[in-house]
Amino acid sequence: MSKKVLVVDDSTIMRSLVVSAIEELEGVETVEAANGSEALKTLPQHKFDLIITDINMPEINGLEIVHFVKTHQLYKTIPTIIISTDHGDAEVKKGLSLGANRYFIKPFQMDELKEVVSEFLGL
Repeated sequence: MSKKVLVVDDSTIMRSLVVSAIEELEGVETVEAANGSEALKTLPQHKFDLIITDINMPEINGLEIVHFVKTHQLYKTIPTIIISTDHGDAEVKKGLSLGANRYFIKPFQMDELKEVVSEFLGL
């Protein structure tokens, strides 16, 4: 049975890069969302094992997604990874304090992301 990862980013290029990298891992399937609203609509349609989200997006941002996931009974155990250009200590601390399990600052090494994804998915 494959592990399912929700990848949320309003940048088509970044979303494609992340999806391509983690789909190289055996047994991983991805679902894409172009913004926070799409992500929240997609969430109940699948059983996700991991969520990777950007922060700066229109409508609903990544911090709001993390907060929703971590405070919702059905989703609070899903690990979340933030990928963002926001690199200040305050931004990183806020993301982690809302419940994100990891915070990657763009640009980052895809191999490192794949290692962390593998770890969270138990691969």
